[in-house]
Amino acid sequence: MLNNTYIHIPGVGKSLEQRIWAQGIHTWEEFLEIEDRISIPSSRKARICEEIKKSSEHLAARDHCFFSQRLPSAEHWRTYPLFSDSVAFVDIETTGLSKSRDKITLVGIYDGIESKTYIKDINLDDIVEEFSKYKLLVSFNGARFDLPFIKSEFPEIEFKQLHIDLMYPLRRIGYNGGLKNIEKLLGISRSDGTEGLTGFDAVRLWKKYERGNREALDTLIKYNNEDIVNLKTIIELTYPKMVEKALKA
Repeated sequence: MLNNTYIHIPGVGKSLEQRIWAQGIHTWEEFLEIEDRISIPSSRKARICEEIKKSSEHLAARDHCFFSQRLPSAEHWRTYPLFSDSVAFVDIETTGLSKSRDKITLVGIYDGIESKTYIKDINLDDIVEEFSKYKLLVSFNGARFDLPFIKSEFPEIEFKQLHIDLMYPLRRIGYNGGLKNIEKLLGISRSDGTEGLTGFDAVRLWKKYERGNREALDTLIKYNNEDIVNLKTIIELTYPKMVEKALKA
């Protein structure tokens, strides 16, 4: 989808992008090949061609920052297939909902193969280096919660990556509600030990761990791990619908 995206080009909005798609153009390469037959004013078309060549160079160089800065945040989902080899599925647990009063208790990061857990007062500081490894972040409600919470405690993390907050593209294709509800709609099940747990339970489990219950921490880690692993399952199940919806908008 990224290599048939034009809204990152200055002066190109969604209506013009739709006009380009309506002419049966499926890639940047096709645009350049049939440039003469595309029904767009010549001056604008020349600008688009130059920007396509620039975009192709940046994509070949794996320059995620170029697209992160230019693409509207709501459209970062388009980059998933081309940057999924450098992705971090992210979810955090906290002592509450206030960045000013509460603290992060746990950060889970899944690269599509391996899950890593970073825990308060154990190894949480290691997330600074860990986040620097990725070009793309995927979260659920992370734009409003997870990333601002992390930034509040770790201001040195710059978050220049592409960021797909799945909550928004999922809404566009009819999947509303929280993460657990969407999992059920997609037929994704939780393990016996975590089925039915919520964010409020995560707070409770942390408090039990602080009182000496190691098993509560194990359950919290398992709960968080299922969150991040399921994010990958969700985006891979729904991505074709996101593309279909965008092309028909």
